[in-house]
Amino acid sequence: MQRWPTIAIKAIAILTGLIFLVYVSIAVYINFNKKELLTAINKELNSSLNGSLVIGSMEPSFLKGFPGISVSLRDVSLRDSLWKTHQHTLLQAKDLDVSINAIALITGTIRINRVGINNARIYLFTDSAGYSNTSVFKKNNKVKNKETEGGSTAEIRRLSLNNVAFILDNRQGHKLFRLAIKSVKGKIDHTGDGWKAGVNLNILINDLAFNTRKGSFLKDKLMNGSFSLRYNNETDVIDLEKKEVSIGEGDFQIGGKFDMSKKPVEFVITLDSDELEWKDASSLLTKKIAGKLNKFDLTAPIAVKAVIAGNMVPGSQPSIDVSCKVKNNVLTSPGGIVDKCSFTGVFTNHAQKGKGNNDPNSLIKLYHFTGDYEKISFTMDSVHINDLTNPVATGTFRSKFPIVRLNQVFGEDLLKFNGGVADVNLVYKADMVDLELRKPIFKGTINIENADIDYQPRKLNFKNSSIGLRFTENDLLIKNIQVQSGSSIVKMEGSVKNFMNLYYTAPERILFNWEINSPRINLGEFLGFLALRKRVKTVKKRNSGFMDQLNVVLEKSNVDMRMRIDKVIYDKFTATDANANLTLSESGIKMKDISVRHAGGTLRLNGSVLQKGSLNHFKINTKIANVNIRDFFYSFNNFGLQTFTHKNLKGFLFSRNTISGSVTDMGKIVPRSLNGTVIFDIRKGALIGFEPIMGVGKFAFPFRDLENITFSNLNGKFDIRGEKVTINPMMVNSSVLNMNVAGVYSLGKGTNIALDVPLRNPKKDADITDKKEIQERRMKGIVLHILATDGDDGKIKFKWNKNHK
Repeated sequence: MQRWPTIAIKAIAILTGLIFLVYVSIAVYINFNKKELLTAINKELNSSLNGSLVIGSMEPSFLKGFPGISVSLRDVSLRDSLWKTHQHTLLQAKDLDVSINAIALITGTIRINRVGINNARIYLFTDSAGYSNTSVFKKNNKVKNKETEGGSTAEIRRLSLNNVAFILDNRQGHKLFRLAIKSVKGKIDHTGDGWKAGVNLNILINDLAFNTRKGSFLKDKLMNGSFSLRYNNETDVIDLEKKEVSIGEGDFQIGGKFDMSKKPVEFVITLDSDELEWKDASSLLTKKIAGKLNKFDLTAPIAVKAVIAGNMVPGSQPSIDVSCKVKNNVLTSPGGIVDKCSFTGVFTNHAQKGKGNNDPNSLIKLYHFTGDYEKISFTMDSVHINDLTNPVATGTFRSKFPIVRLNQVFGEDLLKFNGGVADVNLVYKADMVDLELRKPIFKGTINIENADIDYQPRKLNFKNSSIGLRFTENDLLIKNIQVQSGSSIVKMEGSVKNFMNLYYTAPERILFNWEINSPRINLGEFLGFLALRKRVKTVKKRNSGFMDQLNVVLEKSNVDMRMRIDKVIYDKFTATDANANLTLSESGIKMKDISVRHAGGTLRLNGSVLQKGSLNHFKINTKIANVNIRDFFYSFNNFGLQTFTHKNLKGFLFSRNTISGSVTDMGKIVPRSLNGTVIFDIRKGALIGFEPIMGVGKFAFPFRDLENITFSNLNGKFDIRGEKVTINPMMVNSSVLNMNVAGVYSLGKGTNIALDVPLRNPKKDADITDKKEIQERRMKGIVLHILATDGDDGKIKFKWNKNHK
């Protein structure tokens, strides 16, 4: 028994020596016959190719591949038969090493220990018609049967590539992959049901374009890491185990699957990163997409998961699904900065089944988006951005915040907010241009409480204001509005039909319908509506587009107001039970069916105010009934008259007037601007201390009391033309005297009034009841013909009317 170990050792030694002798013999044979062998190899390989394989030289490497047979092939090139047409060489290598296991070869198994490709260029080319230079390899339709034909399939154990340029140029499918392979080292273990491999790589990705018309992914990015692959013969699937790989500046866990059983081959690649910088992520995408994403930024890294799936069909675009989680981050966007930003995001380029993987079928979803914008906290439960070719954003927006913070968002040129709280709950839809929302359409509510707002174009201030806005599909409903300006309190409700459609396309057609009630309005606190609306300067700043459009709407829209006011005050004027229908437009104000109670009577008015420059041109028709004339004149500052004032009047006025003129933006009537007609009837009236009459009395009726002249009824017609008032022939029947009056009274120069005054004392006819007799006796006796004209001192002078006929 002790002899068997010795015999075994000797046998192994002899066997090893024989193998070594065989190896040396083969190596020596190759070395001395390499020229003939190279010629034979070239001939044999070219016989199975649709093209040509050229090997410049072959050198055996004794120590490189021991115990295998190793050869180094120099200047290797492989070209297809149509190379002269397209000029793209499939393989061009300066150095190609192959090592075959000599012992396995003796047993009939071809085991390639190592294949090394160095300083090479691999160019896989497909032209626009579908022809590929890989057709250099002849197709063999015969299926080899190992049991009947013997032999074995070659098994490669190690593969390495160093300094290899790899190009896949598929012009039919518009695909271009360009890789600068610095180093790839792979180890392959063959199992009974397939193989498994580990690969370490260091590759510069110059281009990864699945569709060259869309641009390249991973442009000029360095990939460094390791992969584990497993192939199953039965399923014909290559599984890529998830491993950490660096791409550019980011670290990813990459996995996937390649289904070789499908024709064409289908693949799924997954990329995960727990901490990825926004700029690093965007730099991995196409230039076009990155350009859009770079308008945004997130301060802290985010967690990202991506799945890319597709096939090798010419022109196909892979499906892309990306999800990310953002928590307590800072988002920078074209619209501003969002602090404390958190959301879950999802992207897909195949939103609807059957419509392809493309931009029009792309969808971005953002869930539970929260943050602070200009210190305004908000929540968007869901945001959808559909169709990246013509993107449309839809979503919800909820926020409750101090309204003063809007000054930071929109500026203070149009509206200045000084206090109050806004509660916003909206569903919106908007186009996106350069990743900014344009022309949003809203549904939902905006409620504002206790607001203090300055409307800058008209210098109006509203305090303790409450506003309720409700946006429906098309209309705007405005509820429970209460505004206070000074001592005025206004309660309003209103609506705008078709508001959302007209807001952007035709603001001049917008009509606000208001129902207004108020216990008290001081018109002096709203004089801003008489002033020309101040133009708001466009400021180049964030959100200026929204405020510019709002400014246009406020400037061009129309307002129809139905007003019910308990008490109206303006300067000296006071009225009650006011009712009015007003229409406000860009050009001015239209007044319809205005009625008030004033000075014991009623006033009714229709008319308009046209704004031009710094003046307001008005035209009104009025009816006055049973108004205390003294109070009436006092309330309107005697209508600009200097000589004839409320102090000279007593009685009750009935009048119909058509007057036009101008009023300043301070509510003052412009002197000498009035034009129109005044038809009046004064009942139970009196003239008190009226200078023209007293002037006549000084020399005509020295013994009559002209300080207080009473009359039961006085009517007449005045035609007003600027500074001149034409007194149509008018009979004055009073307690002191009778007279006929006609002529022109001027507020400047040009007074010329004819007065025909009988000396007969009206008291003598006091007992006569026959009106006809009274009329006949009225002008009997001596009649004085007096002319009132301008004096040198600016006062009215009286003289005999020499021109009387």
